[in-house]
Amino acid sequence: MPRLPLPEFLQGPENAPVLDVRAPIEYSQGHIPGALNFPLFTDEERARIGTTYKQASQDKAVLLGLDLFGPKMSQMVKVASKLAPGKEVRVHCWRGGMRSGAVQWLLELAGFKVHLLNKGYKDYRQWVLAQFAEPRPLLVLGGLTGSGKTDVLHELASLSEPVADLEGLASHKGSAFGSIGLPPQPTQEQFENDLAAALAQLSTETPVWVEDESRTIGGIHVPPPLFRQMSEAPLVVLEIPRDVRVRKLAEEYGREDPGALATSILRIRKRLGGLATKEALSAIGEDDMEKMVSLVLDYYDKTYNHGLTGRKAIRVPSTTCDAAVNAQLVREAVQHANLFPSVPSNTPTSGT
Repeated sequence: MPRLPLPEFLQGPENAPVLDVRAPIEYSQGHIPGALNFPLFTDEERARIGTTYKQASQDKAVLLGLDLFGPKMSQMVKVASKLAPGKEVRVHCWRGGMRSGAVQWLLELAGFKVHLLNKGYKDYRQWVLAQFAEPRPLLVLGGLTGSGKTDVLHELASLSEPVADLEGLASHKGSAFGSIGLPPQPTQEQFENDLAAALAQLSTETPVWVEDESRTIGGIHVPPPLFRQMSEAPLVVLEIPRDVRVRKLAEEYGREDPGALATSILRIRKRLGGLATKEALSAIGEDDMEKMVSLVLDYYDKTYNHGLTGRKAIRVPSTTCDAAVNAQLVREAVQHANLFPSVPSNTPTSGT
């Protein structure tokens, strides 16, 4: 079976799962979204082969690899048959070298149709990084903490607006409280892989909505080329009254673990100040979420407003955090501003 270039490999038959034959530690660091780990060697075996290659020779490393591979062949075919009942798979390793070649040989011997990725995962990573430098029109949705920006993005997506949910992909809401109630964050590499895959599904001609972010989302860094484009893109700022934001956040945080909230408060205690930290912790103990939120917003509002200094923005006032209402308001504001005159708008014109 000929080796496939990356585009053909990624667009391969849906019934042909992608089998990543690299070691588990390599796979966990980052993999093609949807790929299944089908390791030729364990982490320990891979390390032994690498040591033999460096300290002895390539020939001895190859022989060691064959010794380790031989006893596994029958079991690997059985596993592959469960993963791909149709007996068609897509296979890759790091460079498209001996590991994927060995698995290709084995599975073809067992009657599988095997599509091999030319140049391997290394080529995929180069494609991923190139996606972030691809020029594309962006619309950045901003607003003070508690404005419901993420909810609005989801509503925009339901209205068929192109959206890249950076916080969703990063599994973090961006603040000191951003990890509460969410799964652990992916690795930086996996975040990039998932984001590149999401962007690749969107047109480079139609404006894509993203949320206004700092350079980091929790422990994840927004890829610099994309962040530069976000910094230069039109900014649409939702302006929601403070009392409305306080009620929204108090309701959300009221459902969370008090211990996790207290830990988050302590994480920013130097920026809140001693008195505010003490009062916020007391408010959590008294189940007074509105007081806790109000104290924290004093810091976050000041920080966000400082970040807006010098940035041109389309201001969109609203009296509610209703995502459906605010999604329509920001769409109308963008349409009225005519930011991308050469791009057809997704917003239907209203009749009179």
